Amino acid sequence: MEYSKDELVKKIEAARLVLDKSIDERQDYEEVYQNSVKLDRLIEEYIDSGY
Repeated sequence: MEYSKDELVKKIEAARLVLDKSIDERQDYEEVYQNSVKLDRLIEEYIDSGY
């Protein structure tokens, strides 16, 4: 799925906040890991899009 640059930036920022919160709240490793993977995928999509 392709997003505009602004949409991707917003999704990346939101995913980062979710990851930070899951770390701060000491959630289960699997939850933190999945949040990290989601953020990594969005960052990868941003880079691949050439922004």
